[in-house]
Amino acid sequence: MVDTDHSSTPDKSTTRHIGRRRFLGGAVGAASAAIALPAITGVAAAHFPAELDIDVQPDNEDNYVDFNKHDHVSVAVLPSTFLNSEGKRETFDPTEQDVRYRFGSRSALDDGEGARPAGNGKVTKIHSGHGNDAESVNAVALQFPINSTGLDNENDVAWLYWERDESGEHGYAGFDTVTVVGNPVAQDLLAFFRNLLQNFSR
Repeated sequence: MVDTDHSSTPDKSTTRHIGRRRFLGGAVGAASAAIALPAITGVAAAHFPAELDIDVQPDNEDNYVDFNKHDHVSVAVLPSTFLNSEGKRETFDPTEQDVRYRFGSRSALDDGEGARPAGNGKVTKIHSGHGNDAESVNAVALQFPINSTGLDNENDVAWLYWERDESGEHGYAGFDTVTVVGNPVAQDLLAFFRNLLQNFSR
């Protein structure tokens, strides 16, 4: 289950941009996802419908995923309400769900791969909107190892899968726009040589 720790809260810049970024991310991400749909199997789309509200790199307005500077990618999972496959209203509260997430490129996730979170995540409060539309919600902040995401410079959308049970065959998905910089292949080679040197030094 999620670690209940309310000490981790977004700074003022996160609070200020989150509402606009969630709108822009949803609009642009939906367009990008629609373009990619022909390449996605119907089985994958049916087993993981896109119902989750997520924010990749919540402290970064442009959602930069930098392979040269970052070891992990931060993802905030927010509550979301939708009509499920039975036509019933359902609310996904990440603070009450088991931590069974995979994050990365759509192709990596559909192949059963992607990054698993480091730890159980932490509950953090996120503020969005202004005036009468302002709201404060409890989200779950997760950290994913960047080298396991399958993301590269050609990706402008990152995906998160939540698995309903340990079989990993069903659940929900969410996506957000990202800007990937750096060379993930070079990082993989660097990690390989680091491990090789560590093995020789033992």
